[in-house]
Amino acid sequence: MFSKSTIAIGRFAPTPSGRMHIGNMVAMLAAWLSAKSQGGHMLLRLEDLDIARMPKDASARVIDDLKWAGLDWVGEPTYQHKRTAIYQEALDALESLQDADGNSLIYPCFCSRSDIRAIAAPQEGDGFIRYPGTCRNLCKTAEGLAQIERRLQNNQQHSLRLAVPSADSLQANVSFEDAIFGAQSFNINRDLGDMVIRRADGVFSYQLAVVVDDVLSGVNDIVRGRDLLRSAALQIWIGELLEKSGFFAAYGVHYVRPQFAHLPLIDNAQGERLAKSKHSLDVGALRESGWSAERMIGYCMYLLGYKKPGQNQPVDMSADDALALFKSLDTPWGSVRANLADKSVPFLD
Repeated sequence: MFSKSTIAIGRFAPTPSGRMHIGNMVAMLAAWLSAKSQGGHMLLRLEDLDIARMPKDASARVIDDLKWAGLDWVGEPTYQHKRTAIYQEALDALESLQDADGNSLIYPCFCSRSDIRAIAAPQEGDGFIRYPGTCRNLCKTAEGLAQIERRLQNNQQHSLRLAVPSADSLQANVSFEDAIFGAQSFNINRDLGDMVIRRADGVFSYQLAVVVDDVLSGVNDIVRGRDLLRSAALQIWIGELLEKSGFFAAYGVHYVRPQFAHLPLIDNAQGERLAKSKHSLDVGALRESGWSAERMIGYCMYLLGYKKPGQNQPVDMSADDALALFKSLDTPWGSVRANLADKSVPFLD
């Protein structure tokens, strides 16, 4: 929780790649409850960096679903695809920094996804692929540097990666306290590796854009799915790098670590993670079938673990009712912490 002198500023940050599902709504509601219960407010940011792949009118439907559910925000929505000039400034700032060997932290990567999959193994069973540093190693020899130069002169397609510190350095260890999952510690070299910061097609990465946007808009209260716990460590490190580079100071702000709360994920009845591409528990379809906003909020609160003694099914409630319930608890996140397992829900009519 923040001190009385600090205003909690949260954000809705959906990717408009399709209609939102119940898992998205659970995260949106939880973020709204966190900020509002602390006397703060929400911002809305559409994370549409890859605008060419976003379905037509998807952003408008996200906005409509949030309004329908009674989840409000202040100001106009922000669209990431309109902020590429700012992300380029941040990339330039990172490029000005050097690693322990005197090399720029940003380097070109010519590897394809298939190249990386062939030589790296997923971690923790979650499908995450750690980049093995193939192109970074080219920067360590004269022959490798010459090869990079030839490829660049031949306009070979490449992404840009951000070089993380060596695994045995103090800078590689990032720790933070999560409001739900507790103390977290990651070695960003072993656990993440060098991350793409700009794709080969010129699209900036989520990891860079989210840090830039959160800090410049004053966001200090971040609530989202537990699949991004590992990313929180990387984002903290990127934020500290941008602070060191002077990027934030140029905009009259400074990097301050946000408050994090990561939620268990919502799976379908088969234990599969909900996905917009599969139209899993589609909010639009549920609305068309007759679901009210109160039913949606009540169902989301039930999935979050907020229920009265003896209650074994969701109870309809408004967003304001949910906020009153959340604020009435001595430990607002206690109901979520009581069961950190991902939740499975049945298919709904």
